[in-house]
Amino acid sequence: MTLADMAPDDMASTHAAAFNQSRPWTSEEFALLIEDQFCFAVGDPRCFAVIRVVAGEAELLTIATHPDHQRHGLAREVMARWQAAAFRRGAEVAFLEVARDNGPARALYQSCGFVESGMRRAYYARKTGPRVDAIVMTRSLQQA
Repeated sequence: MTLADMAPDDMASTHAAAFNQSRPWTSEEFALLIEDQFCFAVGDPRCFAVIRVVAGEAELLTIATHPDHQRHGLAREVMARWQAAAFRRGAEVAFLEVARDNGPARALYQSCGFVESGMRRAYYARKTGPRVDAIVMTRSLQQA
């Protein structure tokens, strides 16, 4: 599935349902990504990921699973699919950022072969409370 195959409104709706601690992305933001030649998406409106591949690196920009479809293995499937697609597009390494307080996502990424490689202090704004650090995680895609 390419990013153009998904409607920005569907993506924004899923993202809003999944991201309740921070600002979800808007349909306009997803529409702009559709225009980016380096971006692609995998999944469907239940669970999707948006990835950018540039200069041999793949960055997971966002992944979202609608709460009605969580705990069914969709995110794990989408993770495997985007990593394989990024490798086919020439990416040798993948990276992502995850909020320090997002234990379920960190566990998913670790189970998919990602390891902590850095931190961005006070990266994520929260609707209430202090900003949260982002953990940078990486993995080689030659093993994906």
